[in-house]
Amino acid sequence: MSDIKVNVQNSDGSLTTLEAPTDMGLSLMEFLKGNEYDILATCGGMALCATCHVSVVNGFDALHPISDDEYAMLDTLPNITDTSRLACQLKLNPGMEGIIVKILGDH
Repeated sequence: MSDIKVNVQNSDGSLTTLEAPTDMGLSLMEFLKGNEYDILATCGGMALCATCHVSVVNGFDALHPISDDEYAMLDTLPNITDTSRLACQLKLNPGMEGIIVKILGDH
């Protein structure tokens, strides 16, 4: 099976668990948009706008290292956290099973 569970922490602190395919090459941003989360993704996934900014509440250590371009974009944000990432830069993969993210982008 190539599906993983992705958990989204809602503004009230509750979690929504979604089944995410890992065999379609989707980014976390594309997956969240496809599930009707309010993510602008203005730049279309090029790490240029930060409207898909998420905080990784659980599972941060399982993610690939942050790129210089992604860090440079995140570094411009007033609400950056120690576990901030751009959802467009995170390709869904089996190592992300059970990840918990909180959407912080401009929406």
